[in-house]
Amino acid sequence: MKSKKSFVYGILLGILGIVLFSSKAVMVKLAYKYDVDALSVLLLRMLFSFPFYLVIAIIYSRKKSEVSILGKDYAWVLFFGFLGYYLSSYFDFVGLEYISASLERIILFLYPTMVLVFNKIFLQKPITKIQIIAIALSYLGIIVAFWGEAAVTGKEAFIGGILILLCAITYATYLVGSGWLIPKLGVVRFTSYAMLVSCVCVFIHYGVFSRTNILNLSWQVYLLGFLIAIFATVIPSYLVSEAINRINSSNFAVISGIGPISTIVLASIFLNEHLTLMQWIGAFGVIVGIWLVSIKKKSFA
Repeated sequence: MKSKKSFVYGILLGILGIVLFSSKAVMVKLAYKYDVDALSVLLLRMLFSFPFYLVIAIIYSRKKSEVSILGKDYAWVLFFGFLGYYLSSYFDFVGLEYISASLERIILFLYPTMVLVFNKIFLQKPITKIQIIAIALSYLGIIVAFWGEAAVTGKEAFIGGILILLCAITYATYLVGSGWLIPKLGVVRFTSYAMLVSCVCVFIHYGVFSRTNILNLSWQVYLLGFLIAIFATVIPSYLVSEAINRINSSNFAVISGIGPISTIVLASIFLNEHLTLMQWIGAFGVIVGIWLVSIKKKSFA
């Protein structure tokens, strides 16, 4: 049985990780102001992140695991690393070329509701009536927020919205998978391995498809790439994995509702983004949906 203290620590770690992850969209949008494409920014993120994950992976690979780790477990790590951090990140970075950082985070909030559904389908975890109501309200809120921007930007909002939706689906799959792999591999080892997989995938993608000279960018782009790597990737990736380990993926899905709010605040400060009335209404629906879920009685199993 996990203690209540451990559960509270898990929530705090999850919130901090979510806020740091949320800053990524704002920094990516700032980088785009210097005429750089999505794949180049994603490459910088992974280049700066790679040494940290590699060193940590080597250190923890020497430690004996408490449970037997099978070959198929590593195969799942490859799969979830490819799906949850490579594909998800790529969809996210390209989607941000079309829509605002605030709307990106609001749409991306669909992934917690997908986690609940995936847990129900694949892990037979029940969904309560309150959670069903919260999911419905959150979806309605996101639809309203999306139409608020679509009315202004038109086709670009639909393209960006679809890409961010794909990002949400792939990341939700990663979260569900990590929920049962983390206890076997350990938080740090699993996160390091999965992120190394995603780094290699990005390197291959860039080498095959990009025609951009990564050595010919402005210094601001390199600085933002470094900040994205450390403060919006490396640090929060371990915080989120540890939070999932302490409170499970369904409970993490609940607290992740703080993500859209933190992004809206940061985007307002650094990007001068301002939500329309419809987007505020939609965001309010998302907040209420999270509140409905959060009042559900918790167990610390």
